[in-house]
Amino acid sequence: MNQIQLERVEFEPGKSFKLFSPRLRNTFLWHYHPEVELVYVEADAGIRHVGTHVSSYTQSDLVFIGPNLPHLNFDYRLRSDYHQIVVQLRTNFMGDAIKYAPELQLVNKLFKNAAYGIAFHGDTRALVAQKLKAIGNLSNFDQLLELVNIFRILADSKEYTLLNNDESSTDFILKDKIRMGAIYEYIDAHYAKKPDVNVVAGKVNLTTSAFCRYFKRQTHITFTDFVNQYRIERAKNLLMQDKNITETCYAVGFESLSYFNKLFNKLVGQNPSAFKKRWVAGSAPAKS
Repeated sequence: MNQIQLERVEFEPGKSFKLFSPRLRNTFLWHYHPEVELVYVEADAGIRHVGTHVSSYTQSDLVFIGPNLPHLNFDYRLRSDYHQIVVQLRTNFMGDAIKYAPELQLVNKLFKNAAYGIAFHGDTRALVAQKLKAIGNLSNFDQLLELVNIFRILADSKEYTLLNNDESSTDFILKDKIRMGAIYEYIDAHYAKKPDVNVVAGKVNLTTSAFCRYFKRQTHITFTDFVNQYRIERAKNLLMQDKNITETCYAVGFESLSYFNKLFNKLVGQNPSAFKKRWVAGSAPAKS
């Protein structure tokens, strides 16, 4: 079993940031790095896994991630075509100005909140996406200025969600990246089968009872609840990829269609049929 990877970010000489478009859809890359990272991805449906937070995104996602916060690559298991833009920056790329310049007070708060992972939506996501798509055509200096402008937009925005809102949980996962990485990788490999809490406990050298206490302290839910949540997020992706409800139910590891419907409704707020209809209606091209 692979452990969490420390991504070593290399910058071009004379640059304080890295701009690129990775394509790793077939790789489970649970990783971290000391650099801050802004990720924009366009895809039909994908998994957002940052720290202890697991959810799905549809059509596009914009996430700002702080230093050393473990996360999964946002293009993991994407089946249709997609476009991704990643910006990685040195944590001190603005120097002391971000701490002391009153004009950057909100930007400084933004960077502090990035320790929890921040997902942006609405007009903010659309505007920043437009700027990120155009930034590659600028000179290095103008790219830097545009990045500062992007961070100002994000700092002023109210259209965001903190992905890990419990500081103690965030601090804890930073201290134990390798163990949690092994657990997440086991869940990802076995969620469609029958994940065995005894097996995964053994893989991280804990007794089953100690593992259950440890996992709940990390995620605030039980191992079984986390697996079911992960299954439902995968189910949402399959439904958005035109799978029918019955095959989706069994594909993500549920043996009872009625239980799948009940749990889906509990976690998503609507049954799979209503979710699929809403997605199809929302993604259909407008009639001329």
